[in-house]
Amino acid sequence: MTISETRYGSLRRCVVLFGAAGAVLIAPLAGGRALPFLLLIAVVAGSLAMIGYGIYCHRPAHRAPWYLLAASVPLFAAGTAIRALGLHPGWHPVDDLCTLAASLCLGLAAVGWLQPHLFRHARDLWLDSTLIGLSALLASWTFLISPILRHSTGFVDTVLAASYPVIHALLATVLAHSLATVVRSETSLRLLQAALVAVLVGGMIESLTAAGTIAVDPEFALVPQQWAYLLAGLAAVQPTMGALRDAEDVGPHRSRQRAAMIAVALVAASLVSVVGAELGVVDRVVICALLTLLLVGVLVRSERAIARSMRSERRAKYQADHDLLTGLFNRAALLRAPHRYREQWAGKPLCLLFIDLDGFKMVNDSYGHAVGDELIANAASRIRRTTASADLTARYGGDEFVVLAPRTRTEAAVLAEHILGAFMRPFELSCGEIPITASIGVACLTTCPTETTIYDLIRTADAAMYHAKEYGLGLSFHDELRKPATRHRISAAPRIQRVAQ
Repeated sequence: MTISETRYGSLRRCVVLFGAAGAVLIAPLAGGRALPFLLLIAVVAGSLAMIGYGIYCHRPAHRAPWYLLAASVPLFAAGTAIRALGLHPGWHPVDDLCTLAASLCLGLAAVGWLQPHLFRHARDLWLDSTLIGLSALLASWTFLISPILRHSTGFVDTVLAASYPVIHALLATVLAHSLATVVRSETSLRLLQAALVAVLVGGMIESLTAAGTIAVDPEFALVPQQWAYLLAGLAAVQPTMGALRDAEDVGPHRSRQRAAMIAVALVAASLVSVVGAELGVVDRVVICALLTLLLVGVLVRSERAIARSMRSERRAKYQADHDLLTGLFNRAALLRAPHRYREQWAGKPLCLLFIDLDGFKMVNDSYGHAVGDELIANAASRIRRTTASADLTARYGGDEFVVLAPRTRTEAAVLAEHILGAFMRPFELSCGEIPITASIGVACLTTCPTETTIYDLIRTADAAMYHAKEYGLGLSFHDELRKPATRHRISAAPRIQRVAQ
């Protein structure tokens, strides 16, 4: 199909849609009931045909919402036909039951379409939706349900008339939930949201009419519902209708949009006391109960938001100071250690152990980076188990580790021997057993290091480690390096400069 044919098809659908919508709006102006009734039959038949066409051609993975929409169409038509043909006295309350059943089917279909499939913060998301639903129910009670209860005569009529605002409040909650969470922009989804808005507008007109607030002809009251089914049918023929319930992740950043809706709901709730100044005792009890639940929910939401913010802050601090692969401190945290532990280490001797894995490059090149990362993580675990809680253990980079400990020279030697002993056992990795040893260089200070001397400690300990690796000593102290071995110091110079950088 060419681009021009695609544009022509879209233009033709738009012309048909606007023509049908205009006919639905103009029909009540012609007078009489015959033309609106015939147009209702055409809308119902067209909607069912479009839904069937969409299900057959696009084959959505989740068909239940579309079947519910298809079921709501004849139910809505049956209830409307009974009232339009003047059969209301004899068939009552069948007409209202059909219309209520159609609203329920439409609501269940909306839940299937509009809610995202995956939730990263499900509790917060549903809490926000509950608060939006409470505010919608509060507005419905104040402006719709309470007036309906005062104007209705029979018990059945009262229950049926009051059921519509409750269902519409739930539909408004689903719509708000969708607008605040779903980030997709498929044409089908937007058309369905517009259809739900039309249903809510029509339901509000009917409820206000039943409450005696406004007087609207039944033919005009049907216009929004007919538009809704036209929009839903048009959504069914869109190719994107098959992906409406694909998995989607909702991040916490969408919480701000829900918070804006809740803020609007609270402002509206604060006006209830003014609007409902002449309400009865039952009305005031219900309104107070809903307001209490709404305010308690807002407090719970605020507490959860504060707790989530604190967790995010702690996680950010942890990630700033720790290596993600090993869980040890990173190089930045190591360089900040003299300032952070200045009071704890004051007046104590300090030793720095520079640890390097022997033969790591060969393992990494032979088995790949995944096995290399596995070896690094296992080595870090063994080092961490060997050191004490007062020792600062860090991954300096690659296969290099550093232990900064408030220990004497003798205690540092014992710690280094224990670390070397931890590497005597082969590592059990996914590729099999790998024997790996380590080389350790030690440098000591008699006082707590400053930010300047920590670099000196690292350089001298690295030089001692290189000396131990060169001669296969396993462990070497910097102050024991032999002065005549000039060639060793020269060969170590490039490495020392790299570490200093």
